[in-house]
Amino acid sequence: MRMNRQEYKKLYEGLGQPTPSWKNVPMAFLTGGLLCALAQWIKTLWMAADMTESASGALTSVCMIALGVGLTAAGLFGRLGRMAGAGTLVPITGFANSMAAPAMEFRTEGLITGTCVKMFSIAGPVIVFGVAASVVYGVFLWAVM
Repeated sequence: MRMNRQEYKKLYEGLGQPTPSWKNVPMAFLTGGLLCALAQWIKTLWMAADMTESASGALTSVCMIALGVGLTAAGLFGRLGRMAGAGTLVPITGFANSMAAPAMEFRTEGLITGTCVKMFSIAGPVIVFGVAASVVYGVFLWAVM
């Protein structure tokens, strides 16, 4: 099937709609800021419970990951992501969603071949390159010192 220029132009124009940056950028900024403010509030609560700075930071990360996974499991993270854009992806909640969403999508294929295999389909390269970069950095520091 061969298309002429007019048919191609009609098909092409229907595919991509410009995104309203005037709306998306402030919404992402506000949502990301609210998530970070929530994390700061959680950290303050942990510190008020006599946790050390590092322990409260670690527990806050765990809480934010649990929030991201919980929102994904409830089907709310996708809606929030459509409304807020990158504001949900930048904090650690976005990383939690990138791990939980593929695992939940393929859970019908079984624990090993579905959930465990697909869990790392999006976040796997991030983890691999993060670990590789940290090894290179560690070797560099070891060689310099």
